Amino acid sequence: MAGHSKWATTKRHKAVVDAKRGKIFSILSKDITMAARDGGGDLEFNPRLRTLVQKAKAANMPADNIDRAIKKGTGELPGVVIEEMVYEGYGIEGVGFIVEVTTDNKNRSAGEVRSTFSKNGGNLATPGALAFNFQKMGQFLISSEKADEDSLMEVAIENGAEDVINNEDHFEIQCSIGDFYSLSEALTKADYQPDSSEIVYIPSNLIKIENQEKAKKLVKMVDALEDLEDVKSVYTNYDIDENLLD
Repeated sequence: MAGHSKWATTKRHKAVVDAKRGKIFSILSKDITMAARDGGGDLEFNPRLRTLVQKAKAANMPADNIDRAIKKGTGELPGVVIEEMVYEGYGIEGVGFIVEVTTDNKNRSAGEVRSTFSKNGGNLATPGALAFNFQKMGQFLISSEKADEDSLMEVAIENGAEDVINNEDHFEIQCSIGDFYSLSEALTKADYQPDSSEIVYIPSNLIKIENQEKAKKLVKMVDALEDLEDVKSVYTNYDIDENLLD
């Protein structure tokens, strides 16, 4: 996803979600396996796993797939070693990119990400180079059609939210990583089903892109990175008017 365009990106991708369902299931499976590996397979005592299983069910991931992913994490079934990697880099106009990867082959992932940056006029940076420009936080996006602002804000603030932003067609709730899982459960109990619930990198400063050709090149780069098998999420600090992409 890209900067504050997350909501637009989410809606844009809904049209092709079925075509990418295999990758969605693959990413969720890896995340579930890692969560079970790190915190055990009991959903009651592993909030990260519980949240991921809820997310998998919402994506219509088959129950057998979820069960296998958990058992691979707990060691009940054999499985490859999965690792999380974060790559940082720059695109055209100095736009920053953070790319999250879950992979069983670091060399393959590194080569694919590096090649995609290069083909799209960008380059990888050293680890930590972009840390000053992004803040890692919990983020929930909820359509304005699903929620009353006052009641949503009350639930969110009482359960650790640091900010609730009204973006007209949707609400964005931000929280610390430590409050993410408890806030997720509080929203669910209040019958607020987020359109997106993730731990994300939120940009501190945005780079305004007003040239249509450059805007399309940057979005093409995001899409190319997201199409890579091992890439879980892409974050940038560009600010693009969606009308430029028509």
